[in-house]
Amino acid sequence: MDESTPPPPDIDAYTPPPPPSASTGTPTDFLKGVVGKKVIVRLTSGVDYRGVLSCLDGYMNIALEQTEEHVNGVVTNRYGDAFIRGNNVLYISAAEPL
Repeated sequence: MDESTPPPPDIDAYTPPPPPSASTGTPTDFLKGVVGKKVIVRLTSGVDYRGVLSCLDGYMNIALEQTEEHVNGVVTNRYGDAFIRGNNVLYISAAEPL
């Protein structure tokens, strides 16, 4: 090694990052925990729907209340209630702390 090359990091001094602060659990636990709360539903088309999760079933069919449709981050429509067919859902995330 020449003098301009830094020494390799000390492997024994490595500390892994802390685990995420969110509690761990199954996807079913998460979905049960967000019913009645604000969520973001991303569709396979890239469109987001944000609203209060009213209910969902085993096929991921979703009913939202107070729904807003977001395309490229811009609100394009507002709906009272929206029903989303499960095969269009890419993911559901919580829009507020659990």
